[in-house]
Amino acid sequence: MFLALKEMKHEKLHYGLITAMIVLISYLMFFLMGMMLGLQNENDAAIKEWDTQTVLLNKNSNDNLSQSLITRDQLPAKEQKETALVGQAPVVLKAHGASKESVQFVGLDPDQFISREKLKIASGHKVEKSNEIVVDESLKNDGYHLGDKVTINSQQDKYKIVGFVKDAKLSVAPVIYGDLSAWRNIRGVNNQAVASGVFSDRQLSKESYPKLEHYSVKEFINKLPGYSAQNNTFTFMIGFLMVISLIVIAVFLYILTMQKISHYAVMRAQGIPARHLVLATITQSVILMVCGVLGGILLTFITKLVIPTSVPVIMNWPIIALMAVGLVALGMIGSLLPVRMIVKIDPVKALN
Repeated sequence: MFLALKEMKHEKLHYGLITAMIVLISYLMFFLMGMMLGLQNENDAAIKEWDTQTVLLNKNSNDNLSQSLITRDQLPAKEQKETALVGQAPVVLKAHGASKESVQFVGLDPDQFISREKLKIASGHKVEKSNEIVVDESLKNDGYHLGDKVTINSQQDKYKIVGFVKDAKLSVAPVIYGDLSAWRNIRGVNNQAVASGVFSDRQLSKESYPKLEHYSVKEFINKLPGYSAQNNTFTFMIGFLMVISLIVIAVFLYILTMQKISHYAVMRAQGIPARHLVLATITQSVILMVCGVLGGILLTFITKLVIPTSVPVIMNWPIIALMAVGLVALGMIGSLLPVRMIVKIDPVKALN
C-alpha cells in the first residue's frame, strides 16, 4: 500500500489522467443504465401499475395490443372476477391553449379491478361518465389542467379532464383513461367489440380463455414494439464500455510498469520480494478504479438533479452499486497484465 501510494503521489499527472478517463467511462455507463431504465418505464409503467400477471389478446393480433380486438363470443360465459377488459388506441389529444400530444387512450370498465383498485388518483377523481377522462400528470407540463375540455383525433366530441394519475405511460406515450364506450367510439367499432385485451393480476391458465392468445406479463412486455431492441442496444453499449474500462486500466498500468522496469529490477536485486511489487500494482488498480467509480457516481447524481424531467432517466442505485463493484473487479483483472511482467523480471538482465 505504501509503495503504491508513493508512486501515485510521484506521478500525479499520469495517474490523474487514468482516473479522469475511468470517471468518464463509469459516468457514461451509469447514465446509460439510467436512460435504459427510464425508457423501460416509459414503455411499461401502466402495465406494472396494474400489477399485471397475465395478458390475453386476439390470436390474430400479432402480439400487439393496439391491433387486437376481442369480441363477446371470444370470452367465456362466466366472467372471472380477477380480470379486467382493456381497450387501447393511440390517439392525438388537443385542447385550446395546449400543445397537441400523441397519447394512448385506455378504456376501462369502472367495476373491474384496474379501475376500482389500481388507479392511484393524484388529483381530481376517477371517470364517472363517458365524456370524462383521467390523464397522466406529465401532460400538465404541456398545458393541460383539471376541467379542460379536450378533443381526441378529429372527433367533434369533447372530453373533460377530471383527474390526474402518476406515472401512467404505455409504449413511450402518456396514458389517458376513459371508459370502454368512449374507446369503442374512438375505434369506430360496435358493441360486439368489448376490448383490445384482457388483463389479470393472477396467473391464468390457457384453458380459461381458449379462444384468446395467452401471455405472461414478461412475454407481453418483451413483445411491445421496439422494447427488446432498445434494451439489447443499451445492454451491448454498457457491456462494451465495461470491456473498454478493462482495456484502459490494463494498457495504462502496463505502460507505466514498462517505464519503471529498471526501478523494479533494482528493488528485486535488493531482495524485495516480487509479491510486494505485485501487491502494489493491484493496489494501484483498485485505488484508481474506486476513485474513478466514485467520481462517476457523483457526476451521475449531479446530472440527475439538474436534468429536465422530460428526459426519461431513472437511477436505480442498487444496480449502479453492482456495476461499480463490477468495474472495480475488472480493474483488478486488468492489473494482471503488468503483474505478469513484474513476476518475470530478471534483475541482472533488466539492469544490463
